[in-house]
Amino acid sequence: MKFKPLLLRSADIYQFFQRIFKQAFHAPSEWREVLKQCFAVGNRSFFLVTFTAFLAGVVFTRQSRPSLSSFGAESWLPSLVSQAVIRSLGPLITGLICAGKLGSNIGAELASMKVTEQIDAMEVSGSRPFSFLVVSRVTATTLMLPLLVVYADCVALLGSFITVNFINNTGFKLYFNTVASHITYLDIFSSLIKATFFGFAIGFISSYAGYNSDNGTTGVGKAANTAVVISMLFIFIIDLVMLQFINLFR
Repeated sequence: MKFKPLLLRSADIYQFFQRIFKQAFHAPSEWREVLKQCFAVGNRSFFLVTFTAFLAGVVFTRQSRPSLSSFGAESWLPSLVSQAVIRSLGPLITGLICAGKLGSNIGAELASMKVTEQIDAMEVSGSRPFSFLVVSRVTATTLMLPLLVVYADCVALLGSFITVNFINNTGFKLYFNTVASHITYLDIFSSLIKATFFGFAIGFISSYAGYNSDNGTTGVGKAANTAVVISMLFIFIIDLVMLQFINLFR
């Protein structure tokens, strides 16, 4: 009996997943709403991603420099930071920030619409609430996370350069030539693929939590909390799985 609720929930999640892919490629597409949600995703996360990525680049550079200096390998600092940022640090930080910011917003927004019966009203009126509310948000997070990761990587490397320039007076051209010489296409593509999975996980989990929330005001808070916690958990799981898979090609 204990496994019955788990199996029912698993079946419900699978149907939700299948419904997203079915309606994502089913005309008419809600492209205006997708573009609106893409702008909302970028606008909500831009400041936090900028601030956090810059600090991450500065802090990681400051922490790595003493260790490399003790081995007389301080010249390797740009390559170490660039590989850490591109391969893992940039996507992970961006994913966690978006899980906290976007996950709570999407979960609470959809849960509020369900509590106030707006979703039921859309279904009665003959519109497509699932495509308009869920598919558009999942598509937006999936498309925007890779762009945010690229931006976060650039900001983190800029923070690292400012730190190295302040300490060692390293020139801009020398620093980024060293960075470019140690970054491969595999690093870039794997980072973008990882970010795409992060974005889909955030959109899917948050939308599911909000769209299937409990009735009542407590359901809104529970949906927002579930969206954030589960999204962050799956980001770490996806990061671990992708790391093992990517290492097969290195």
